[in-house]
Amino acid sequence: MAEKTGSLVQGTLDMLILKTLALEPMHGYGIGVRIGQMSQGVFSVNAGSLFVALQRLHRAGLIRAEWKATENTRRGKYYALTAEGQKRLGTETREWGRQVAAIARILDAT
Repeated sequence: MAEKTGSLVQGTLDMLILKTLALEPMHGYGIGVRIGQMSQGVFSVNAGSLFVALQRLHRAGLIRAEWKATENTRRGKYYALTAEGQKRLGTETREWGRQVAAIARILDAT
């Protein structure tokens, strides 16, 4: 029986986008593809959710956007992490690690 794939843990999309952009600036479609690749196909991001999250992160000053030519010579909106976004990524990564460790302790309890 195949495992269910595609659903992100609620509240993690912003953190995953910030992490993806910490690696390199990229356009929206590329961010979704990269999250799928890095999760080895466990997560898929729907375009509607991705673009709403990008708008939210942009309004919050955590990412910046600019239009550039894509690898296939079309124009695409590229997103990059800001200094504030880098700080937020650090905070969210630490909090995520704390929560994962707590859940593991609970699951391992005998």
